[in-house]
Formats: sequence, C-alpha cells, structure tokens
Amino acid sequence: MPELDAEDEKLVTLARSARARTQAAEGAALRDTDGRTYAASTVDQPSFKLTALQAAVAAAVSSGAEGIEAAVVVSAEGLLKEASVHAVRDIAEKAPIYLADPSGKVLN
Repeated sequence: MPELDAEDEKLVTLARSARARTQAAEGAALRDTDGRTYAASTVDQPSFKLTALQAAVAAAVSSGAEGIEAAVVVSAEGLLKEASVHAVRDIAEKAPIYLADPSGKVLN
C-alpha cells in the first residue's frame, strides 16, 4: 500500500464522497496540472456509460485542463477498468492512478 501525500489523500476523500453521494459502483477524482480537482461517479444511462474516471477526465477536459497530475478510483471491485486507465493515459502518460476500496484504503 503506497503512502500518499496530503493532496492525493484529498483525491481519495473526493472520490469516496462522489461514490457515496450517488451510491454508484465507482467514484473517482483527479487533480489537473493547475491544481484544480474534479470528482465524478459512474454514469450508467441507457444511451451511454462512463466509468467514474472517464467522467472525471471528461469534466477536466471540458474545463480546459491540459494535463493530469494524479487520479484516484474508489471501487469495491478491486481492479481498475481498462477504459479508466486509457482515459487518463490519453492526457497524461505517467500520472499515477491509485485504486482504493470503499473505506479509502489504497490498494496499489
């Protein structure tokens, strides 16, 4: 389990909050290269579906973010979805993506 700095711990808290607020399968949060944070939960609509991290990346990009410093996904599943990883990698090749369980314990 990696030791997170205070800014990354904040992302865990935001991701947990996003997940709890909507009772979604996942919550995610990210910090862009300007220090702004974005949080989102899973989107599961009949016409489209987004992982929580895809939704957070979409919010960041639509707000003008040019890069991502770090991201967190909170999920009970225990593994990151490939689509979530690709969404971040489209913008930030080396940004860490942390996975945490619903209690906030970081798993990777």
